[in-house]
Order: sequence, then structure tokens, then C-alpha cells
Amino acid sequence: MSKYDVIIAGAGSIGVPAAMALGKMGIKTLVLDQHPSPGQGENKHAIGGVRATHSDPAKILLGLRSLEVFSTWEKKYGDNIEWLKGGYLFPVYREKEEKALKGILPIQKKYGLNIDFIDSDQVKDIVPGINDTNLTGGTFSPEDGSVSPLLAINAFYRKALEKDVCFEFNTTVDKIIVEQGKAVGVYSGNEKFEAPVVVDAAGAYSRKLCKTAGVDIPVIPDSHEGAITEPVQNFFKCMIVDLRPEPGSKNFYFYQNGHGQVIFCITPDPPIVGMDKRETSVFLPQIAARMLTLIPRLKNLRVRRVWRGLYPMTPDGFPIVGWNREVKGLLHATGMCGQGFMLGPGTGEVVARAINKSGTDEDKVILDQLTPYREFAGTGEALK
Repeated sequence: MSKYDVIIAGAGSIGVPAAMALGKMGIKTLVLDQHPSPGQGENKHAIGGVRATHSDPAKILLGLRSLEVFSTWEKKYGDNIEWLKGGYLFPVYREKEEKALKGILPIQKKYGLNIDFIDSDQVKDIVPGINDTNLTGGTFSPEDGSVSPLLAINAFYRKALEKDVCFEFNTTVDKIIVEQGKAVGVYSGNEKFEAPVVVDAAGAYSRKLCKTAGVDIPVIPDSHEGAITEPVQNFFKCMIVDLRPEPGSKNFYFYQNGHGQVIFCITPDPPIVGMDKRETSVFLPQIAARMLTLIPRLKNLRVRRVWRGLYPMTPDGFPIVGWNREVKGLLHATGMCGQGFMLGPGTGEVVARAINKSGTDEDKVILDQLTPYREFAGTGEALK
């Protein structure tokens, strides 16, 4: 039996940054994960894009802080996590997308984003060879970028270890222990770990885990596929997001990393609900057709690898971050809807401050919006 101040369920995109932040505060923290090392769940399925370009205050604020962490990490700590400041580009070919993107510019700028609507010539300068038929422009946020998920999660992990955070791998969190309405620890098999605070950072497995505490949270996973090509000479570095829907897909997005590889993903429509992570024969023909229509010069690229990961989705498309009211000491940091990697550092700090009772005014904005007790109504992120 071991006693800690905080136990975190999940050593992934949220759990490791939260542990790092708690360790810096001197809070005795234990992280439990079923995998053999950090980031081996859905974190390793992220394609690496990081942005503050969202359509709501909470994710903009979380994204801005996360970008600050990613972009300054090497200078501060010396680890190369392959930060690439390439920006995010949302090209516009239809009036519908132009109206939607321009409509959210005021709130994006209000909360500190460096973003503008640019004309078609500027888009073509950023992405040479992009299809200019009916291209009217797009929004571009130059301070967004990309990072290696593998290098980043391990850098955060090493920093957490330096701050005396404990990690137990190959250890499943089977049950949250609740006594008299309070979380008092967790069970892994017959082994008991004690703490007055349990952080649910279990992502796609959060609903199952929280039910062991008598709590039902609306996190339902669906699956998305991604792929990476061989390296070629760099000719663009921004993340390109095409919001136009087509049969079978809602949108798609891709970028070229510092090694010259093009990494891409698609949003299936309708969603593929469930825990199945087997690759399909549908994905590559579907997204290749869309990518080649947008940038024909990609046609000769050879794909090296495909994979499929889980997005822990919520009904309104926003994360769940905040204290549970029925079980005192249970803190949710889950349902990131496929954006856990890009929002992880910021979310981890908010979680740590909530536990340490040192929250900021910005934290209040974030926690009010992402509370587990909202109505879960609306369409969610406009740029999802």
C-alpha cells in the first residue's frame, strides 16, 4: 500500500504534463498507466499539430499556453522536441467556409491570437502549387506549429521524474476507491494506492474507469486514421486544414514536418464509434483523392505507414476539465476530442493549479466552460 497526494490515471497527453506541473509544486504525485512507457496510448497516434487557433475562449487560452511550452522547450531545457513554427492555414473555396472563418475572427483576436484572413495570392505564397480554382483566400495563424509527440511526451516525462513524480507502468487502474463520498485512491488488481485526489486522465477509457466510482461521464471514443510519407524536399510547413465536407469525410488536414515527411489525417463522417484501432482499406484512397485535388504535386509521394487511434469525444466536442461534485477529490481531465496532445501542457497546468488551489482568472474561464456539469449542448468547436 502506497500513499500519495495525487494519483493520475493515464500517462498520456494530459497525465504526464499534469504530473510535471504537480511535481514542480512539490506535490507528491503518482501516475499509473497500463502501457510499458509514457505516451503509448493515444498520444503516439497524434500527428503532431499544435494550435491555439480555436473558436472558443477555453481552448484558445489552453492552446496559447501549450504553444508557449512547446515553442520554448528546447531553449529552456535543451531537449529537441522538433518544434516547427509553420502556422495553420484554412484555405477557402466556398462562401460558407469564408463566412464561418471570418465570423470567429473577433473572438480569436479578443483572446490574443495572431490570425488574419489573407487573400488567395498570400495563400499561394505559403503553399506553392495549391489548387487556385475558386480559391478566395483563407485564415492563417503563423504562430501555430507542430511537434514530435514521441519526443515531447518523453521530454515532459523526464522533467516530471526530475521533480520526484513516481510512475508505475504496466499497471492498470481497475477501480477508483470511494469512501463516504470521497476518492481515497485506486486499485490495480489487488494492489491499493492511496491519495485524496484522483485525476481522471484516462481518455478513451475514462467512462469505464469513472463508472467504478459510480460516476457516468459522457466520453465516447471514435477512431481516426493517419499516415506519414517518405521524406522529400520541404516545400511547405504549415498545417493545411480543408473544412469542406465530402461523402465519407467531414474534413482533412496535413503538413510537412522538419524531416520532409507529409503527415495527414481525416475526420470520418459519420464517426466510427468504438474502440477498434485496426487500419482500414478505405482511408488511403479516400484521403489521397482529397489531398491531390488540393495539391496535385503530392501525387508521387509514397506512403510509409498508416495507423488508427481513438478520439475520446464528448457530445458537444469540448473537453471535460473540472472537479466532480458527487465524488469529492475526483478531478476530470478527459474527453479532449482528439486535441489532447496540442492542449496537454496548458491543461496539465490548469489541473495542477486546481489541485493546489492557486487558479488564475484565465483558469476560471477555462473551468467554467469545460465543467463536467454543463448542458453539453451546441455544435462545439467550429474548426474541428
